[in-house]
Amino acid sequence: MKNITLSADEDLIERARSIARGQRRTLNDAFREWLAQFTQSAGDAQGFDALMKRMNHVNAGRHFSRDELNER
Repeated sequence: MKNITLSADEDLIERARSIARGQRRTLNDAFREWLAQFTQSAGDAQGFDALMKRMNHVNAGRHFSRDELNER
């Protein structure tokens, strides 16, 4: 595991530590979870972009109105 150093407002860090303690985990654990979610969401966006490029050949034949798109 690699260490990193971050800078943040002292009050913000203390509030984050307090929240983490309330959840019975460390601030490091909370940050690792956030980092995993952050990188996953970036991957999801890249995957979506790749899918849209692969589906570029799909043509509905016409443009639909907003009402038509929202019909259920």
